[in-house]
Amino acid sequence: MDSLDFEKSKNILKKILSHDKFLSLIAEKIEDNERITVDEGLQLYECKNLSALSLLANKKRKQINGNFVFFNKNFHIEPTNICVYNCRFCSYRRTVKDTDSWDYSIAEMLKICKNHSGKNISEVHIVGGVHPNHDLNFYCTLIAEIKKILPNVHIKAFTAVELDYMINKANLTLEEGLLKLKNVGLNSIPGGGAEIFDKEIRTQICYQKSDSNTWLKIHKTAHKIGITSNASILFGHIETYRHRINHLDMLRNLQDETKGFNAFIPLKYKNLNNAISKIGEVNDIEVLKNFAVSRIFLDNIKHIKSYWPMLGKNLAAFALHFGADDMDGTIDDTTKIYSMAGAEEKNPAMTTAEMVKFIKELGFTPVERDSVYNKLNVFE
Repeated sequence: MDSLDFEKSKNILKKILSHDKFLSLIAEKIEDNERITVDEGLQLYECKNLSALSLLANKKRKQINGNFVFFNKNFHIEPTNICVYNCRFCSYRRTVKDTDSWDYSIAEMLKICKNHSGKNISEVHIVGGVHPNHDLNFYCTLIAEIKKILPNVHIKAFTAVELDYMINKANLTLEEGLLKLKNVGLNSIPGGGAEIFDKEIRTQICYQKSDSNTWLKIHKTAHKIGITSNASILFGHIETYRHRINHLDMLRNLQDETKGFNAFIPLKYKNLNNAISKIGEVNDIEVLKNFAVSRIFLDNIKHIKSYWPMLGKNLAAFALHFGADDMDGTIDDTTKIYSMAGAEEKNPAMTTAEMVKFIKELGFTPVERDSVYNKLNVFE
């Protein structure tokens, strides 16, 4: 955004705030780097002035991250879509008997890694279904072997739900299991499996899987032993604004305690091929509102991720104007989780040049990062 546009946006915000005491209060709190309350966050969710939300969220984004938008060079491995759980929102899960199920061997996954050798990849992202026969030793072997092929790659792997299952199966404590994974090369864990923390909502959409206390405990334990992580929310299904803001509050409280979250990812519920498809999907306005409120409320989580394989490039671009500062990565067409649920990007992949061009055309400064947001290349 050039100086003229910036001045114009400031004048628009000033005009809006002159007619709205609540939004003026929020602007003052952002200016003073003062935290907003849960009730104020709820009121922001209920705000119908999308322009004001955008301007306020970008004020906070600029305060935290300047004009930078981050991305990394990464690829995904999804070991299996066979899962012991049957979450009602999930379009990815299959059983052993399903013809479109897959279950990669360690050798097959290592072949994927070998195909990316020499491409200057900084991260491999590993998540999948909770397979009944894959134990902690299976995944420890996988990680150790990946490090032999890609010794400098950052391994971000396994949602809290996967970790809960494999560590319990090994009869280890959370700390023991996480240390075992760390010692063979696990560097961080993704934010998946959080869904919505509210107990009643989880009972309706994912009653079988790890509960919210377990999710929070796993991330807290990981942070304690030096494994950083991401956090997420799955929104746009049967939850209310109150459920969303309470979810954000639990994450903010944990971050106050551990400072272990690298980024927050708002994930929109996609309704293709799952048990609650009939409820439909929220519109783009709700998606952008969620980004804005998340940026303003989560003052202690530095990065908000606009996950373009799920949102599609167009909506991901808009999210960058509603507080997001991270585009995830180049992906290289290695994820199916959201394409199977009806995501706009059927074959997600962008080259570094394409990512840089995409971000620059939106008025931001692209930054290639590593997995913990050290700047590797700044594209002025």
